[in-house]
Amino acid sequence: MTINFDSKKNYKVIGTNPIRHDGYDKVTGRAIYGADVKLPGLIWGEVLRSPYAHARIKSIDTSEAEKMDGVFSVITSKDIPINSTKDEKTFTQNNGITVNLKRDVDNILASDKVLYKGHAVAAVSANDRNTAKEACKLIKVEYEVLEPVKNVDEAIAKDAPIILEDLEADHLGKTVKNTNIAKHFRHELGDADNDFKNSDYVLEKEFNLQTVHQGYIEPHNATAHWDENDHLSLWSSTQGMFAVRDLTASFLDLPISKVTSNYVEIGGGFGGKTKVYLPPLAGILSKKSGYRPVKMIMDRISVFQGSGPAPGGKIIVKIGVTNDGKINSGSVDIKLEAGAYPGSAIPAAAVCCLACYNIPNIKVDAYDVLVNKPKSAAYRAPGSPQVSFAVESVIDEICEKMTWDKIDFRIANASKEGTRKPDGVLYHKIGFIETLEAAKKSDHWNSKIDKRNKNKIYGRGLACGYWHNGGNRSTVDLILQDDGNIALNEGSADIGGTRTSISMQVAETLGIPAENIHPSIPDTDKIGFTATTGGSRTTYATGYAGWEAAKKLIDEMKKRVSILWEEPENQINFDDGKFNSNVSELEISIEELATKINPTGGPVTSTASVNLSAAGNGFGVGICDLEIDPKTGKTDVVRYTAIQDVGKAIYPQYAEGQIQGGAVQGIGWALNEEYYIEKDGSMANTSFLDYRMPTALDMPNIDVILVEVANPLHPFGVRGVGEVPIVPPLGAVANAIKDATGKRLYHTPMNPRKILEAIDNA
Repeated sequence: MTINFDSKKNYKVIGTNPIRHDGYDKVTGRAIYGADVKLPGLIWGEVLRSPYAHARIKSIDTSEAEKMDGVFSVITSKDIPINSTKDEKTFTQNNGITVNLKRDVDNILASDKVLYKGHAVAAVSANDRNTAKEACKLIKVEYEVLEPVKNVDEAIAKDAPIILEDLEADHLGKTVKNTNIAKHFRHELGDADNDFKNSDYVLEKEFNLQTVHQGYIEPHNATAHWDENDHLSLWSSTQGMFAVRDLTASFLDLPISKVTSNYVEIGGGFGGKTKVYLPPLAGILSKKSGYRPVKMIMDRISVFQGSGPAPGGKIIVKIGVTNDGKINSGSVDIKLEAGAYPGSAIPAAAVCCLACYNIPNIKVDAYDVLVNKPKSAAYRAPGSPQVSFAVESVIDEICEKMTWDKIDFRIANASKEGTRKPDGVLYHKIGFIETLEAAKKSDHWNSKIDKRNKNKIYGRGLACGYWHNGGNRSTVDLILQDDGNIALNEGSADIGGTRTSISMQVAETLGIPAENIHPSIPDTDKIGFTATTGGSRTTYATGYAGWEAAKKLIDEMKKRVSILWEEPENQINFDDGKFNSNVSELEISIEELATKINPTGGPVTSTASVNLSAAGNGFGVGICDLEIDPKTGKTDVVRYTAIQDVGKAIYPQYAEGQIQGGAVQGIGWALNEEYYIEKDGSMANTSFLDYRMPTALDMPNIDVILVEVANPLHPFGVRGVGEVPIVPPLGAVANAIKDATGKRLYHTPMNPRKILEAIDNA
């Protein structure tokens, strides 16, 4: 599709920082989150979870729980309608991909086996939350305990316990049974295996990463209510209202017209709320409880044990270079933990791993590996932080071996327009070289490390990262109000200020102030389908729909002006919020026109729906200075600069905030965070007290440099911001540790114990 780009650079709205539309409600406590939903006659639902990481369910006896005073209903997997009414349990998503619906159903309520500690096996509704919890304790489940598979190495071992006995896996196009490798695919460009022979230096290293959690503050929740017409309404903390509607309808064997998903504010998601857990259970409990509305809220332990984390895994990187400073060949072997059911981030990881570099010969093998942990979910740029950590560490080590400048080498090999990614797709105009050059010129890179304490050791590291940024389907409706303001309805859940960023794009197109746009997110019955908020798609794709809707609104207003002035429509011009005529001196603003619409017809409205391919291609560079206590291994980041090509920063403060937040999460992933898994497969650190995430007290101010190289596929050059910043920190921290200690670490987290061991063994 060809777009006529707006060459105007001096925007009036875009690039400013207006008051965010949801700010007042959030700071005053008026914003409604999932846990705030109140309905008459509301009762509570609770979930019984497995104490074992891997076991067969031999029997479930719910009779004692059902007899308890205050209990309305108890359900198990047999009560999920699709389990008894559908033979072919598949579901075709709106992206055209068909998924095994039985796996998704079993993930929210286990049928024959439990596959991770915390796997839901039954649910209860009762008068109050405490009664529901006590009733769960009365449910008797007989298990046959099986050996758990805790990591990739155990999963692929010769005699490994098989997690899904009925799995038919696709290994390079061949069907394989009795395996924990759910999928194996390959990307190839050129002939990497042969071309390593032409390299002057080849380095191959293995990396291991632990499972981590997104760490959103608000836990998963859901409220369900049936009306007298057997219509189900849902409220839940989700990044995708339509995903909740569609999957709940499928699980309950209902047409989607019988399910409405309502928007509520979200207390953090980062990809972890793209999955559906509680809404179908709340819906079933509600119906079996005499149609009483049911609310369910996970506690923190359940969030850690029962919702999807970012996968750990094993990555092997091999890169060959020539003496003239060129990468001529690269291969990456990626094994990521899918969790208990197929579907890790290997498709994205396989593309992202070598996407930063122009390499003529590439081979990427990607494996989706089943382990006895919760089914993995997205976490900011899913799959990219893991592979970037590995590749950027190898790149750094090569530069050290060959005594090459670390930025100049990256610039010389950087991807640019026309470079082919590992999946064979060519880049449009991108800004990776410009981002590297900005890093090279930055004050951080050109300043000495502040070695403030003579008893500590210091190091500096640099690393790069990539995310493709998403497209997909979005809808925006616009209505011209009688006072000249614009009502904007859109279907994207707002987890990053997207209501404001979309409003700003509409305001810029219409030539009116951002405060004249009043955005809202209606329920799924009142707006066209809009894909889940994630992958940095929303400002790009929903913003694009907003731009198209604004253009359509202008066209409709031109018709009304033509009627009002009794002049040909093709003689009416629009510029900067005003209409004027080629044949007279008449002029009218949008605000004035709104007061004169009535004689020209009905209300002035417009709708735009788009389905954009993934486009945007964002790159980032992180520079990290850290301080290490050589006696304890304790590590503190003392300075961090994030440089990122954002295409066009619609709301610069938002962009900076997104980048700062992503950088902090990446640093936490690098230094502290992990699922600590016991021998029995259980997670030991199931609270924020012992699952250690960085806070503001642990971090310096994150400096941000915004690089704007316009995306040619968007009218305002938008690329997307939120995914890329989490990618570089893992490699930047690892490279800084090497600079400080002289010892390179090949695993995450790079915690004090591991750093101290490295120092002691140096």
